[in-house]
Amino acid sequence: MTDSGGAPSAAGAAVGRRIGIGLMYGLWRPRVLGAWRVPSAGPVILAVNHSHGIDGPMLMGTAPRPVHFLIKKEAFVGPLDPFLRGIGQVKVDRNTVDRKAITDALGVLEQGGALGIFPEGTRGEGDFASLRAGLAYFAVRSGAPVVPVAVLGSRERHSRLTPAVPPLRSRVDVVFGDAFQAGDSSGRRTRKALDEATVRIQERLTAHLAEARRLTGR
Repeated sequence: MTDSGGAPSAAGAAVGRRIGIGLMYGLWRPRVLGAWRVPSAGPVILAVNHSHGIDGPMLMGTAPRPVHFLIKKEAFVGPLDPFLRGIGQVKVDRNTVDRKAITDALGVLEQGGALGIFPEGTRGEGDFASLRAGLAYFAVRSGAPVVPVAVLGSRERHSRLTPAVPPLRSRVDVVFGDAFQAGDSSGRRTRKALDEATVRIQERLTAHLAEARRLTGR
């Protein structure tokens, strides 16, 4: 489902949010801190640490606004392909410069939507230790503020029934940080400007993760 301009559908993302709320609160016990820090309107980028497969759906179900996530193309298989497209998610080929994904993501921001990004690029330790340049590019190009998000508790223990997910009804913390501008206000989009923005982003995300762990005791 796409809007007339070709960008992923805002209505579809709203449906995805309702599905996420039902699933995440039905299966686990999310504790959401700082959701008020997400701007209520206008373009915003949610930068999320990624250590577990439920991190994306968990954010979709706990964010105060519908989120369009950049999701690896490998997830768009079988019936998941039309489903993910239908709820406004953005397919991206991580092995090349995916111009359609870039256009779609910028389209989300141009329409005043919320773009969700795993800046580490793939699932890992979830500590923001290694960031790809994509987040900096979208933030500098669009001028949208970045809100750091820490999802904690999704990988501490595994369900005995399904080892791939946390135990049912266990607590997962979702902590939103203060919005910030990644660029230096000069409007420059040079490689040097993007490298500087990446360093700035990494410092802010790492600091937020440390504060989120302090707040939650995780």
